[in-house]
Amino acid sequence: MHAVLMMILQRLGLGILTLFVVSVVIFGATELLPGDLASSLLGQSATPETVAALRQQMGLDQPAPVRYWTWLTGVVQGDFGVSLATRRPISDMMSMRLGNTVFLALYAAAIAVPLSLVLGILAALWRNSLFDRVANAGALSAISFPEFFVAYILIFLLAQSGVFPSMVRISPAMGLTDKLYVTFLPALTLTLVVTAHMMRMTRAAIINLMASPYIEMARLKGVSPLRIVLRHALPNALAPIINVVALNLAYLITGVVVVEVVFVYPGLGQLMVDSVAKRDIAVVQAIALIFASAYVLLNLTADVLSTLTNPRLMRRK
Repeated sequence: MHAVLMMILQRLGLGILTLFVVSVVIFGATELLPGDLASSLLGQSATPETVAALRQQMGLDQPAPVRYWTWLTGVVQGDFGVSLATRRPISDMMSMRLGNTVFLALYAAAIAVPLSLVLGILAALWRNSLFDRVANAGALSAISFPEFFVAYILIFLLAQSGVFPSMVRISPAMGLTDKLYVTFLPALTLTLVVTAHMMRMTRAAIINLMASPYIEMARLKGVSPLRIVLRHALPNALAPIINVVALNLAYLITGVVVVEVVFVYPGLGQLMVDSVAKRDIAVVQAIALIFASAYVLLNLTADVLSTLTNPRLMRRK
């Protein structure tokens, strides 16, 4: 138990250090974005004095290290600051949109994770069969297409006929059934994109264990192939499967920007794109840090879970 606790604390410390480095990268990258918010708000007819006064009011005239330290200390305290374009608290702007993004990611994960595990297990069970070849061909095709292409194909096939809406409109008063209906196409797009990775990793991890001595012993005892896969191979293949599932779950949260823009989905990705267009750097920084935190947290969770499922990984070499 002590070793597990120490391992978790080490991973948390590494995660905090990673987030600090990421925050520096995010702030530096947004500093390199072209354009100026003050000039954008005042227009081309603004005088240099007016632009300088607005920059001073917004705190944009301060050196970059000072602004970074102010931003970082505020984030640590849970204060992301105020939007430079709308003067609204950024936390209020992100609250509902974050919930929408998480809902879409969980919706896609609820479809993709069971589907990929079942397809991966069946492909490993029926290795080199017609089903295995068709599943691998479909997975490679889904990986090859970018998200926006898959989204537009689904819109053409399912939205043009009126089966599902091509633009997502969500209201707080909307029921769960209606919400699942209107968000089905973006969730299906994300499902098709991430299922292939998880299915192929599940298949490869199980096939890699099928030549193990204990699997051969189970076969000699007359155990059915399905029972061998589910009872003996799958539990020992959990470490790589958990890793790839966590990576794809992180992608579902952080990689929804393109899908949200295509379907005009009111999530963090859409807000980020709108903020970049407005040169609202504070909002862009906050959303980028939220995405980075989700990615780091899910990766740390996968690292801990995969280590717990395979205690040999805790042994020092």
